[in-house]
Amino acid sequence: MASEQAPCWFLLLLTAEFCCCLPSLSQRIEPLPTEYAHSIRLDGDIILGGLFPVHARGERGIPCGELKKEKGIHRLEAMLFAIDLINKDPELLPNVTLGARILDTCSRDTYALEQSLTFVQALIERDGSDVRCANGDPPIFAKPDKIVGVIGASASSVSIMVANILRLFKIPQISYASTAPELSDNTRYDFFSRVVPPDSYQAQAMLDIVTAMGWNYVSTLASEGNYGESGVEAFIQISREIGGVCIAQSLKIPREPRPGEFDKIIVRLLETPNARAIIMFANEDDISDCHRRINEAFCRSVYSAVILYSGVTSRCPVSTAFDRYFRSRSLSNNRRNVWFAEFWEENFNCKLGMHGKRPGSPKKCTGLEKVGRDSSYEQEGKVQFVMDAVYAMAHALHNMHRDLCFGYPGLCPRMSNINGKELLEYIRKVKFNGSAGTPVSFNQNGDAPGRYDIFQYQITNRSTAEYKVIGTWTNKLHLNVDSMRWRTGDPTLPVSVCSVPCQTGERKKIVKGVPCCWHCERCEGYHYQASEFSCELCPYEQRPDRNRTGCQPIPIIKLEWHSPWAAVPVFVSVLGILATSFVVVTFVRYNDTPIVRASGREMSYVLLTGIFLCYAITFLMIATPSLAVCSFRRVFLGLGMCFSYAALLTKTNRIHRIFEQGKKSVAAPRFISPASQLAITFSLISVQLLGVFVWFAVDPPHTVVDYGEQRTSDPDKARGVLKCDISDLSLICSLGYSILLMVTCTVYAIKTRGVPETFNEAKPIGFTMYTTCIIWLAFIPIFFGTAQSAERMYIQTTTLTISLSLSASVSLGMLYMPKVYIIIFHPEQNVPKRKRSFKAIVTAATMSGKLTQKGGDRPNGEVKTELCESMETNSESLYTQALSTHTASAWCERRGNLSATA
Repeated sequence: MASEQAPCWFLLLLTAEFCCCLPSLSQRIEPLPTEYAHSIRLDGDIILGGLFPVHARGERGIPCGELKKEKGIHRLEAMLFAIDLINKDPELLPNVTLGARILDTCSRDTYALEQSLTFVQALIERDGSDVRCANGDPPIFAKPDKIVGVIGASASSVSIMVANILRLFKIPQISYASTAPELSDNTRYDFFSRVVPPDSYQAQAMLDIVTAMGWNYVSTLASEGNYGESGVEAFIQISREIGGVCIAQSLKIPREPRPGEFDKIIVRLLETPNARAIIMFANEDDISDCHRRINEAFCRSVYSAVILYSGVTSRCPVSTAFDRYFRSRSLSNNRRNVWFAEFWEENFNCKLGMHGKRPGSPKKCTGLEKVGRDSSYEQEGKVQFVMDAVYAMAHALHNMHRDLCFGYPGLCPRMSNINGKELLEYIRKVKFNGSAGTPVSFNQNGDAPGRYDIFQYQITNRSTAEYKVIGTWTNKLHLNVDSMRWRTGDPTLPVSVCSVPCQTGERKKIVKGVPCCWHCERCEGYHYQASEFSCELCPYEQRPDRNRTGCQPIPIIKLEWHSPWAAVPVFVSVLGILATSFVVVTFVRYNDTPIVRASGREMSYVLLTGIFLCYAITFLMIATPSLAVCSFRRVFLGLGMCFSYAALLTKTNRIHRIFEQGKKSVAAPRFISPASQLAITFSLISVQLLGVFVWFAVDPPHTVVDYGEQRTSDPDKARGVLKCDISDLSLICSLGYSILLMVTCTVYAIKTRGVPETFNEAKPIGFTMYTTCIIWLAFIPIFFGTAQSAERMYIQTTTLTISLSLSASVSLGMLYMPKVYIIIFHPEQNVPKRKRSFKAIVTAATMSGKLTQKGGDRPNGEVKTELCESMETNSESLYTQALSTHTASAWCERRGNLSATA
């Protein structure tokens, strides 16, 4: 039956898939030596599919090109060898044999898709009702093998194309070389797995190296094609997701570089000299050329290149068992490989008989050639992964058999029709040590763990270059920095950054579109570095610290006693207090002398009290602000001036009233007695005290720290001023009433400037008020003109206290020092004087009128005596009013009655 059906292989299985019984045809056509001339078929209980790039891509519409010895034959033989080992292993799939159906993809995705349809034939329902053979017999269908799983493919583009078909029929697929990150998408390629890590792992390994070296600005260079371009794309994508690494340039190496192409690439790379690290995903030839040319170009420049490339390779330990197996292969013992004869010709450069495919070969093959002896041999890098893929499928089937068949020898009924989705679950759970001792497992996306050796191209002591292992990457980087060598001989790591790190207290101003390039800007003024990219303003009561990485409290200051701004006012005040005390003591001691009595003793003591308070307020203004100090400041700030000018205003007003009254009438004015004068003075003072009490009620005193007064442009010089909460307006209001009294007193002093010389108070008071007005006129511009000065507290406090002390000193010096001088140094002048004045005459005339009025009722002697007694009684007040008692006495003496009052 086999011989009769043999010619049916010639028909396209994809269209007919059946054979007619034509005995005559079988007699006329010689059967071919094998049923599947373009595929390999091994019988077994379970059949695995295999996809390998046995041939390269053909040209000009031809599907397949030249044979690929390593990536095709080596990998194909690795699958056959792995199946042999599994079938001989009594522990793995006992009593169950594996078979295979291996196809050639010819390195072309569309051709591979057509070939892979062979794997799903058994799952397609056939309908032959409308088909008949020439003799009318029904067709005989060839029973296709049921493929439970597929090993392959190699190229990612091929695996992607095949995976789209296999997933429709729920056939699991394990690739040994496809590394495209796209295949990790478990929603689109859910039946796809691979024993090699995806390029995203390799890109992650490259990024980890870049990060470990401290680089953040690199260029990329890729060989044109799926591997190079997808590798660079994965590196760029991961760099964007993780951040911290920027791409200066991303260049490609053409498939067929023209002369001068590499020189153009070098020139382009030199355009970004700060990117001294170059990340390459390229084939070996491109890597070799680029490595040599880049190093030469960078060494001629002032820069040096650091190159990372797919020398960062998957760990591929050599399988010695496969080496022994493949070296033993020959034409006689390897007939199952339908492409082995073609390999033999290619490998030994000879021709096999008249049907050989190398018509131009100079010699004929003997069949006695030996691999590795008569030709070079080096195990292809993916052989181990091919074997691991086959073993992964076998282990999954073994675990499935154990769970479903419960020790049943051979395939039990439950595994007669293996469910692909169920098998996929077993595949994803597989964990074993592979053919080279490396662990094999899959994650939820079907990807194998990343395992890479990291190499560096180093110049040895013999001036030869070779690759040295400097680390590994197994989901985590292990880099031996000490074993790294650099062309410059400098042991320090090269720098590949766009911008140097900013210093503390500086923020990064990112260059638009290039997050790894920035300008450093210092946080100025009262700003501190809040983050890597921003400066923020410190709270109002704080300033930046020395490094400008945070804020610290602004130092709080006050006017210290030892400060020159305080020493001068204190010195003046002490002298003033001593002088005032001396005057008071002198007046108390000589209280009953004519000069003291004539000065108006009660009013003098009130005035001296005000002068004393003006001096004493200096100590309150300099003392450390507290609740008590602030309270006393409010009370006594304007009280001293109020005492002084209230007393002086009362005196000048009394003098003015007396003289004005004298012009109109000889009758004495009202409220000129000492008691009346004291009442008027304290009434004026009570207005000041009432205002202070209202101030206390409206705004209770408290201390504040003024950070704005000395908030200079330089934060290091900023200070907070501890002060009482007295604003400039409040200060003016507090002193305003006293200034009003002073101005009013000055007006009266001007009005009484023309009194006779015998009036010894008017002119000194006038000079006192003129001088005081000048002092306070000078105070106002100084005080308010320095409101914006950094030394405001010192200047204003000193100005205020000195002005108060000067005002007190003027009053003390002009009104009392001459009297004290006479009392102490010229006591002979401190006696009653007989001197007439104009007012005495006026008063005498007034008294004469009174005397005449009373003369009709009383004797002359009584009247005279009463008048003179009255004058004696009022002599003290009249003296103050410029009515000398001696003038009145003289008037009485001329009347002949002086003896009664002498």
